[in-house]
Amino acid sequence: MSDAEPFDRFARQRHRARAAAGYARHAFLKDAMADEIVERLGDVARRFEAALDLGCHDGRLGRRLGVADCTFADAGAAFAQVAGGVVCDEDRLPFANASFDLVVSAGALHAVNDLPGALIQIRRALRPDGLFLASFVGGESLAEIRRAFLEAEAALRGGAAARVLPMVDVAAAGGLLQRAGFAMPVVDIDTLTIRYDSLFAAMAELRGMGETNILGGRQPLRRDVLMAAAERFAARADPDGRIPVRVQVIHLSGWAPGPGQPKPLRPGSATASLADALKNRLN
Repeated sequence: MSDAEPFDRFARQRHRARAAAGYARHAFLKDAMADEIVERLGDVARRFEAALDLGCHDGRLGRRLGVADCTFADAGAAFAQVAGGVVCDEDRLPFANASFDLVVSAGALHAVNDLPGALIQIRRALRPDGLFLASFVGGESLAEIRRAFLEAEAALRGGAAARVLPMVDVAAAGGLLQRAGFAMPVVDIDTLTIRYDSLFAAMAELRGMGETNILGGRQPLRRDVLMAAAERFAARADPDGRIPVRVQVIHLSGWAPGPGQPKPLRPGSATASLADALKNRLN
């Protein structure tokens, strides 16, 4: 891992490998993102022949695309094996230029070291008029968890280490699409609230998703800091004792430049499908 990279690639691979066996129990957010991507794809009056499911996890999105030739790729070897795909980081794609007419990604681009480079490589992997659709966690996601750790560690140690990954905001995402050379970029965002019984329940879910801390130079978490953070987190509980956590999902779409460009996808279509998919987690 380069010293300049914010995320530990090897830690990410380990966490994804650990999560692969029980991933189906924690895939509700992935499923919601997949629902949105499939819905947006249905708005496009076009048939796609060759697709890439990038950051595929167990392949549940790619199998829903209705594309005969779908390639699966994931940074974790266990997920790639389950999906029958290849192992690669999103910013180190092994595919030739113009290999696909559709690239989709659900729940992966938030943890990429070189996101601008990944988007450029995705655009190059697309054929002219090829479509890119992605959803990932960003914005102010997990602010409640971040705040609990920061406050607890500052009180006990006089300083705080980063415990939650930095997030891409929606304005930056739009700029990155444009910089990568996508035509007709569209970016929008959904804000969701998921409620947990405790900080430990939220952390267990993140672990099940393969989304625990992969920051480079991360420091061990002391038990006293963890317990103090749990107390601060619990202090924000609703009257029923459950603690709300905000998750923001950024949706991207863009086309590889080409003649006869299709019309832009309809923005803002995520709210209904995501709310429905998450309804059993929001109560």
